[in-house]
Amino acid sequence: MSTVKKFGLQEIVAHCKEYGFVYPSSDIYGGLNAVYDYGPYGSQLRQNIKDYWWRAMVQAHENIVGLDASIFMHPQTWVASGHVDAFNDPMIDNKDSKKRYRADHLIEEIYAGKLENKIAKEIRKAAKRFGDAFDEQEFRATNPRVLKYQGQIDSAIERMNVFLNAEDLAGFKGLIEELEIKCPVSGTGNWTDIRQFNLMFSTQGGGSLGDNNLYLRPETAQGIFVNFNNVLNSSRQKLPFGIAQIGKAFRNEIVARQFVFRMREFEQMEMQYFVRPGKELEAYEYWKEKRLRWHQAIIGGENAHRFHNHEKLAHYANAAADIEFEYAFGFRELEGIHSRTDFDLKAHQELSGKKLQYFDPELKESYVPYVVETSVGCDRMFLAVLSDALQEDIVPDADGKESSRTVMKLHPALAPVKCAILPLLKNKEALTSKAREVFDRLKYSFQCQYDEKDAIGRRYRRQDAIGTPYCVTIDFDTLEDNTVTIRDRDSLEQKRVSIDEVERIISEKVDVAQLLRQL
Repeated sequence: MSTVKKFGLQEIVAHCKEYGFVYPSSDIYGGLNAVYDYGPYGSQLRQNIKDYWWRAMVQAHENIVGLDASIFMHPQTWVASGHVDAFNDPMIDNKDSKKRYRADHLIEEIYAGKLENKIAKEIRKAAKRFGDAFDEQEFRATNPRVLKYQGQIDSAIERMNVFLNAEDLAGFKGLIEELEIKCPVSGTGNWTDIRQFNLMFSTQGGGSLGDNNLYLRPETAQGIFVNFNNVLNSSRQKLPFGIAQIGKAFRNEIVARQFVFRMREFEQMEMQYFVRPGKELEAYEYWKEKRLRWHQAIIGGENAHRFHNHEKLAHYANAAADIEFEYAFGFRELEGIHSRTDFDLKAHQELSGKKLQYFDPELKESYVPYVVETSVGCDRMFLAVLSDALQEDIVPDADGKESSRTVMKLHPALAPVKCAILPLLKNKEALTSKAREVFDRLKYSFQCQYDEKDAIGRRYRRQDAIGTPYCVTIDFDTLEDNTVTIRDRDSLEQKRVSIDEVERIISEKVDVAQLLRQL
């Protein structure tokens, strides 16, 4: 068995719609830009990802508790957090194509992306030339062409950050023109001036709320900060402790693209970890490594992830890094780990007039804790899982000849369907009745699917395409000795086992607890 190819983004999008993972929102009306609906398998896969995160963060840590804050919050929340005044992205338009871009993405994705492709080309050529003796890290550190390209990337991003920090939008536009960055659609560099664009969705509150301006929350973290005292008093935690939350957030993105990677409505899985001042950088390094292992346990292994340390820090941070994943369109941010200092709690304390402090029994004093944040987008995680899992294999068919199959090699604990129950033939009452009996026996232990339509080989391929790790086939021998065949999606191995053993065998393979114990 060999992998022929990984799927590109457009192939992933088509597969998601065909097999019920993701649909365009309001599809019958032509869809809505950058908004998607999760189908039967997508919604279950997404739920499994959230369950894996929640159990790893909350269930596995006695000093981390959960929260589910509301989407609407008092408007002063966003004044204190800085979002009303400073939650902006630099926007630029191409006059010829009429397309709108984030100005920083022109540098980071178009300009730097072309140079990164040149670096990748040099690495592929060298790897082919040197074979097993090739050391990529050494090659990156010594090859003159790679060093030149990387230097150009670093210089451009460094200069961009200087302009952004100084709020020098004219200088930023000059940099784009100097680097001769062209619009991917029109091919021209006929740009408008850069202007700032606030990303929050605003609305009006009626009824008892009066005519206050309200916002759809642009992040979930502030719901944690304003509930700091409530959680501290009710859970009786001691520092260090964390508050975890999964919830929707909304951002009026200038350009939302790359499928579910960047959307206007998305879901975050966040944890704010409160520590004694001076301990934040130690906790920051701990959570960087902890979160990387969480990702590597289910997708990509070691080479598909990398850290990107921020040079331009947010106003609230003293350290920040992204865990990047190699999607079908290159390395992009998957999760952010930030040392947020005491900015948020102090800002809410000052504006609300309520103390948000912790009394430290060891130091016998009260202080505002520092915070380390881990934040991963559920939708980006969903796309990363699909990008890693969806591929084309060459496998032997029923006649022993080789043929290709589309297979989604999801980790069994994440797969939306854990087990498919397949009677060998549809028109044999004894087989279908027995298969229904097995299905009814297993359906309460894990997500199962009953399928009797088409030839058995086509049903196997259909289950491969949605990522089902195990298929249980009921045949005529089942009627004689009460045994079934369990087929493994990845190895294609088929084992004959007693029906009484099926639940235990599959449960051991798909149980997320087994995955968590490896972390």
